[in-house]
Amino acid sequence: MHRQFRQVDVFAEEAFRGNPVAVVHGADDLTDEEMRQFANWTNLSETTFLLSPSDERADYRVRIFTVSGELPFAGHPTLGSAHAWLEAGGPPARQYLVVQECGAGLVPVRRASRGHLAFKAPPLIRSGPVDAGFLREVAACLGIERADIVDAQWADNGPGWVAIELASAEAVLALKPGTLSHDIGVVGPYPPGSPEAFEVRAFTPQVSGHGEDPVTGSLNASLAMWLLASGKATAPYTASQGTALGRRGRVHVTADADGGVWIGGGTRTLISGSVHL
Repeated sequence: MHRQFRQVDVFAEEAFRGNPVAVVHGADDLTDEEMRQFANWTNLSETTFLLSPSDERADYRVRIFTVSGELPFAGHPTLGSAHAWLEAGGPPARQYLVVQECGAGLVPVRRASRGHLAFKAPPLIRSGPVDAGFLREVAACLGIERADIVDAQWADNGPGWVAIELASAEAVLALKPGTLSHDIGVVGPYPPGSPEAFEVRAFTPQVSGHGEDPVTGSLNASLAMWLLASGKATAPYTASQGTALGRRGRVHVTADADGGVWIGGGTRTLISGSVHL
């Protein structure tokens, strides 16, 4: 049957400079295998499927697939799915807030400033220091010396990120990783007074081809929780990602009075129509 379909560019101010996500509407009757097959076919980092919520507190439910499997949570698919759901006429129960149900639970998404959408960073499921032996493996994956790593932390909110801090944004952009066997997020600061506070790169074997995700909401969410809690950053700040891939991703990080961290950015539908699925 024909279903509504959108491809949404996320975390960019200009078209085609962010991270695209494919969104299939009305997917309640699709099987797991049909979802997996279609996500593999799109060959995007993620494809999402919108379903009726099973939790009465949620506005909709989403399932998130990579080319190889399902994720409980991911950032740019969350914003892209919320954008597509709203654009298709989904009536949110609250004026300024959409509640998404996903494998990680309920994720609030709000309409932020400048027309952006922002999701509240979910809690980490793994944090804390990284084992020395594993850190040497990560350094080898990145093609750098262990001594080049300024700091490291588990920052897993679903996809499995280990966070690596380098001395500068320049060092982050210079990385030329080899074969990837882990989900590695790398961050380095820009000089004080720069338009962006940090450069971020996300390396994962779950992304086909080059193994680098253009702009990554889940990683920026977990990085922000680490950077803010450790005093390495203050909110609000903006992170740049995708530079090495010719993109111009911009991730806006804010914090609320209750200590919640929000990850926001631009969303724009660039392809819309129907898919026979």
